[in-house]
Amino acid sequence: MTANGTLIFLMGFLFLFLGYMGVPVAFALIGAVLVVTAFTPVGLASMMAQLFNGMDTEALLAVPFFLLVGDLMTSANVTGRMIALSQTMVGHFRGGLAQVVTVFSMFFAGVSGSSAADVAVLSRTLAPEMKREGYDLGFTAALIASAATMANLIPPSIMAVVYGATGNVSIGGLFLAGVAPGLFVGVGLMIYSFFFGPVGIQKRRATFGQFSEAAKSAAVPLMIPVIIMGGILTGFFTPTEAGVIAVAYILFVAIPLLNPRHVTKLPRDMALTGLLYSIPLITIGAASMFGWMLAYLRGPAVVSGWISNAAGNDPFMIMLLLTLLFIVVGDFIDAIPAIIIFMPIIVDLSQTADINPVHMGVVIIVTLAFGLITPPYGLCLLMASKFVGVRFSRAMLASFPIYVIFFGAIAFAIFFPEIVLWLPKHLLPESVGCFKNPSGTGYICP
Repeated sequence: MTANGTLIFLMGFLFLFLGYMGVPVAFALIGAVLVVTAFTPVGLASMMAQLFNGMDTEALLAVPFFLLVGDLMTSANVTGRMIALSQTMVGHFRGGLAQVVTVFSMFFAGVSGSSAADVAVLSRTLAPEMKREGYDLGFTAALIASAATMANLIPPSIMAVVYGATGNVSIGGLFLAGVAPGLFVGVGLMIYSFFFGPVGIQKRRATFGQFSEAAKSAAVPLMIPVIIMGGILTGFFTPTEAGVIAVAYILFVAIPLLNPRHVTKLPRDMALTGLLYSIPLITIGAASMFGWMLAYLRGPAVVSGWISNAAGNDPFMIMLLLTLLFIVVGDFIDAIPAIIIFMPIIVDLSQTADINPVHMGVVIIVTLAFGLITPPYGLCLLMASKFVGVRFSRAMLASFPIYVIFFGAIAFAIFFPEIVLWLPKHLLPESVGCFKNPSGTGYICP
């Protein structure tokens, strides 16, 4: 093994060892890099500068605003209106509450972009009701965790923001391209709950009047995704500015109209969001530091070479091998540091096989979203099992059949790029490499 290979192995081993010893991910990454830096000509001051450079990205400012949107919606109890709308739409189906969990997750994903926030809301609102109706606790935790992953697919996705900011890929394009696989997962969960989930208590179908009243009640919060995507698509504002506008809409429209008493709790909400953002922010910096050292040791070139030798220039084979890599990586590392660490490999392979960057981004994001429900890390599954009050092993067993849906979503994202990229090509064509027709009408897409 070469000297660089030895250092790469040492860095990876130290990171995994520290992680399994209980050291937080960010500090495990930093510790591994600092030890390896001692064996290279790179100075510690340079590595600490890289730590801060990783966080110094304007596009990442969208993350705290989307987190604040989700937190304000939750703490102000505005989400109850979306749950009521979901119940009028699908509550009468077999496994009604399970169907409501999935539909509400799709609604809430369009507001917060955070899977953790989705798990917290569902566990607090719908999980107790599911328990009263006799739903198996393992199934409840598995379904909530799986449904929450859609927050990383349906815009505005925080994972897409990080991927776009790190890989210089259009965030708006990633938002739109994530809709198709997000709906695939949502519809798949609904079908699974209908045929294989608990029966629950059969409820009457809501009347059109009840549906209309629920839709009217939920109209104010459901305007948020319209504002976000409408502004991005029309070019009025960037994803970061969209987050600011969404927060302003909640502060000056939604809360005064729906829950004016919550105004006194706004300082607490903002402080909590700052604390929540500090966790991914330090992890982003640490992962950037780790990725820089990995690139310095030529790790990406080695891994890219292995994958290229195995797959040649076949884009589908390259994406399949990357999917296998990220399924394994997602079992041990959170999605955000995984994206930053492996971005040089992704960019190199995308260029080698001439893969559209937005298409590649969606495939990686869907795969890492799947990692949120796989052991041993499985952040969403860990959170859901804790909040629901069931052993992680029981929730894990209940989630195994749901893996089929995610394998299907990953395959769909890989092999049907025409469908995945249909929305960005028609609504934001320049995000996927389309350019204006010289004749003056329409766009030409490669």
